[in-house]
Amino acid sequence: MTSEELLKRVRSIEIKTRRLSRNIFAGEYHSQFKGRGMAFSEVREYQPGDDVRSIDWNVTARLNKPYIKVFEEERELTVMLLVDVSGSRHFGTLSQMKRDMVAEVAATLAFSTIANNDKVGVIFFSDKIEKFIPAQKGKTHVLHIIRELLSFEPTSTGTNIAQALQYFSNAQKRHCTVFLISDFIGIENLEKPLMIASNRHEVNAIQIYDRRDTELPNLGLVQFRDAESGEDIWVDTSLKTIREEYAMAWTRNQNQIEQIFTRTGVKKVAVRTDADYVKALMQLFRI
Repeated sequence: MTSEELLKRVRSIEIKTRRLSRNIFAGEYHSQFKGRGMAFSEVREYQPGDDVRSIDWNVTARLNKPYIKVFEEERELTVMLLVDVSGSRHFGTLSQMKRDMVAEVAATLAFSTIANNDKVGVIFFSDKIEKFIPAQKGKTHVLHIIRELLSFEPTSTGTNIAQALQYFSNAQKRHCTVFLISDFIGIENLEKPLMIASNRHEVNAIQIYDRRDTELPNLGLVQFRDAESGEDIWVDTSLKTIREEYAMAWTRNQNQIEQIFTRTGVKKVAVRTDADYVKALMQLFRI
């Protein structure tokens, strides 16, 4: 993609996603995610009716009077986008590739964030951490994120979501809202790091998938290449048993994903590359 083509894509996505974030998602975003955390405000003398669990025992011992910690709702939110940039994002058989849908979804979330005067950052990951953009405010920052979403080329093609979550949990100590964006084809060892992250943060999963991830058409003998491993394989798609086995493998993977998200308390929506992601995000905001 040339610099001129990139600027056109950035501008196109900016126009579309800013409109969505302002006109459709602003209220939903604010009511669902804003003010979830509590920040320390002050210490004051205990008064009858105060929660004894809020007593600051260090100050109480020092002053020989009971004092409590006062907390107030955090109004500024930090949003982190964890974006899968592995090889499978280059797959797409209908209107667009997964990477295009990922860029639009992430851009919409980013513009929704700054529209509410919050900070947004991004972690790009494959089977390693490819790039970390710290959370900041402002349109310039979001446009930088969009350019990276469109042009970034990872050094690896594999996937390791568990490692990305571990990195995020170590790097982000303060409570934030997380959007984990992936096709979730590789979910090995995912549950434990997902549980750790969701215990500390508000974790939301957005699955981007293609129709051909779920089913094979009858096209006869076809050569396929694994986008992550680079392995080539010939498949006779005219065989009904092959097509059925392919569909069942997808269903098994989806069932595993749903079970993991249910056990870890993570909210999840799925968006197909030829579908309207607006409805999916609205559903996520209202869960």
